[in-house]
Amino acid sequence: MRHRAIVPFALVCAILLSALSSGAQGEDQPTKPARAKRLLLIGQSPDGHPFSTHEYMAGVGIVAKLISRHARETVQTILVSGDEPWRDGPRMLDSADAAVVFVSEGGKWLHQDPQRLAAFKRLAKRGGGLVCLHWGMGAKEAKYIQEFRDLFGGCHGGPDRKYKVVETQLSVLAANHPIVRGIASITLREEFYYRLKLVDAKGFTPLMQAEIEGEAHTVCWAWERADGGRSFGFSGLHFHDNWNRPEYRRLVTQAALWTLKVEIPESGINVDVRSDVLKVPPRPIKAQERQSR
Repeated sequence: MRHRAIVPFALVCAILLSALSSGAQGEDQPTKPARAKRLLLIGQSPDGHPFSTHEYMAGVGIVAKLISRHARETVQTILVSGDEPWRDGPRMLDSADAAVVFVSEGGKWLHQDPQRLAAFKRLAKRGGGLVCLHWGMGAKEAKYIQEFRDLFGGCHGGPDRKYKVVETQLSVLAANHPIVRGIASITLREEFYYRLKLVDAKGFTPLMQAEIEGEAHTVCWAWERADGGRSFGFSGLHFHDNWNRPEYRRLVTQAALWTLKVEIPESGINVDVRSDVLKVPPRPIKAQERQSR
């Protein structure tokens, strides 16, 4: 007589539990959400310019609020002062996906610490985003121009640098570019840097021009770099009052998101904010401010 094998009840239970567990780990199981992209917003203390100009920390603070509202789940904003000595800078840059630089004489600032410059280069090499605003793209000495330009796409530098306060039209050139979605040409008073040292490279796109001294000058650009990263620069933002313009808020916020490769809505993002967000906070009394340019 052939005897049937008797399978222990405990073994049957174990097999069933294993099958159920395997099914739970299949295609129907929700995937773990991707890590939020980290955006480092670097400002500084006042640099000796009059109140309501070169308001670096107030400016990047506005961008932080707008991005946090628009992309809270996908972008983590990290607001930081880049005042010297910025010892945590290299470590913070190494954990960031993009950086906005709104500081005094940014070309020189980038070179103040060799480890800082190396960290920016590492960020670019791994396809990170780079944004420079106003004096954050500047350098008095020509020796700082090339390495800065090779990272950000342009530099306002050297003894032949040009800047001027003008009432002029800021005109959109590349109307189909995601950064300028929802932005029209505007007339305003601004101090623009012009005759900038710009890269001559594939993927470089002039975005906006300003008429200065009878000529049209590129004052804003986007650059899709060969390393897979993206860079943006805008030479305006001398006067803090211009943050009251929705076009300015949209331009800089969308630029930062674009460098992070975040999709920009066709009509542009909502940049409405309370009026108190746009005000400049009182400056602290300091014994000595850094020398202005």
